[in-house]
Amino acid sequence: MKELAGRLTALDPDAGAAVRVIAYFDRLAEARAGLEALVRGAAVLAGVPARLVDADRRVQVRVEADGIRRESESPPDPAWPCAALRPGGAPALWLERAEAAEPSVVDAVILERAAGAVRLVLDRTRGRAPADDPALVETVLDATAPEAARLHAARRLGLDPTAPARVLAPLDGRARIAPAHPEPEPPPDGRVGVGPAVPVLDLPRSWAQARVALRFTAEGTAQDPGPGVVHADELGGIALLADLVAPGAEPPPDVQALESAAAAAPWLLATLHAVASTVSLRAAAAEINVHHSTLQERLAHAEHLLGWPLRTPQGRFRLGVALTMRHLARP
Repeated sequence: MKELAGRLTALDPDAGAAVRVIAYFDRLAEARAGLEALVRGAAVLAGVPARLVDADRRVQVRVEADGIRRESESPPDPAWPCAALRPGGAPALWLERAEAAEPSVVDAVILERAAGAVRLVLDRTRGRAPADDPALVETVLDATAPEAARLHAARRLGLDPTAPARVLAPLDGRARIAPAHPEPEPPPDGRVGVGPAVPVLDLPRSWAQARVALRFTAEGTAQDPGPGVVHADELGGIALLADLVAPGAEPPPDVQALESAAAAAPWLLATLHAVASTVSLRAAAAEINVHHSTLQERLAHAEHLLGWPLRTPQGRFRLGVALTMRHLARP
């Protein structure tokens, strides 16, 4: 290969350089080099920083042209030469070349060979990027489906049957299965219930608990205050309320009192949520950006509308339960 590269260089410097790039990455692949070594090779060969970002598998590696790994908070520039890890995929590997020009032949070869080697490493160490097939997801989450069928579907989705995973239940959209990595999986936008991390064959249970958690979420607005993302394994015994309050049925009396009071005072729900979810009344006042005395006046008015005290431990506990049941009672 060295001899071939030397002959080609005499005829066409770019062609000779391309052959040397191919040989370089072939050696790294044979040695089973890791991701950082591959990105470093791309940076050193190109003479500019190289960056790998695979959002699905939460991989981010950036190496300077001198071979030193240095991360950057700025996003990749769309004008940089780049390559996807798979045909039709989003760009994942960049050469931080500032000139806004077509990539050179050598840059193109570096990106192609580095991306191919990176893909092999990621597939080997972190599994393939999950397929987006609703039928496969439905099979994995169907507790009545045979175990063999669920395991086959899980493998097709790129899930490791020996590693835990969890189910995310968005309000608007279908279920999403995510590997339970040490770092939390970023949830979709909007209201989302997050199931517990379980073995792949227990994912129907995670799905069921994610749907329960979804009922505890809120829009996060003044008329529907509360968290947009709720984790099932953080609910504890509160999850039992979901069995007691049926969606769309007649709300419990305390929920009816809340709705009636909210109709009379538009500020009420956001104020009461702050009181129920913070450690003190002063913290609640800061949360909604009002003076402490203003909050006291609002609470006095709210107590009159609701019919129970809100400034005692028992009253705040009752308020928290009522706000939670309000979420659960929605159709």
